Amino acid sequence: MNTAIAVSDIQREPALLGQTVVVIGGSAGIGLETARRASAEGAKLILTGRSPERLQRAASEVHALSSSDFDATDPALLGQFFRDLPTSIDHIMVTAGQPYYGRLIDVDFAQARRALDEHLKLFIAVARNAAGKVKRGGTLIFMGSTGNRRPAIGLGTASTETAALPALTANLALELAPVRVNLIAAGFVDTGLSASLLGDELENRRNQLRAKLPIRRVVQPTDVAALAIHIMTNTALRVQLTTSTAASSSSTPEPK
Repeated sequence: MNTAIAVSDIQREPALLGQTVVVIGGSAGIGLETARRASAEGAKLILTGRSPERLQRAASEVHALSSSDFDATDPALLGQFFRDLPTSIDHIMVTAGQPYYGRLIDVDFAQARRALDEHLKLFIAVARNAAGKVKRGGTLIFMGSTGNRRPAIGLGTASTETAALPALTANLALELAPVRVNLIAAGFVDTGLSASLLGDELENRRNQLRAKLPIRRVVQPTDVAALAIHIMTNTALRVQLTTSTAASSSSTPEPK
């Protein structure tokens, strides 16, 4: 008698069933794709973004519990958002912000400050506000980059962020334990932000990566989102994690 069970007949319980996931920067790109995956795994979603129209579309698509359109780098608005959250949540992912490129000796201080605010200061502010909201064993996930690790003209601000974020994340992991704090450091990911930054050079960059990367394809938001969900569900990952998706040795800017 054949007692083998077909794989298709095995029903798996959704990995995030009943859990609440907050995505700061969840209206597009990696943030939205992570929200999609979390929703498919049974999570209740809370999304934020700067564009009301885009955020509304995203929230509707993933059947979000709620959404808030505001600038997350504004400390007062961010604090109010966290005060309005439910008593406890399970996971927070932060994907807000974009890199700033320009020669340091010609730097626009307002834009450079904005870029730093969107990463270093934002991550600290999120961690501070999340300390009393995230459940024990929950996760705080930051989105960083592996690009711009080599010195190059025009990459001073971006490479400074790249170097600083792992150290910041490791320290926050110690301070917030047993909440798990992780950093996903990605190389080039084929998002709308990448398209807007690279313009006519986008297809050339895609072709370079297809030829260079061992996987012979360009990394998509779905790839990074899958990793984010894995970090949320694998509770053995209890320390700062830096991982590279399509890391490049080139000094070419690597937008997420």
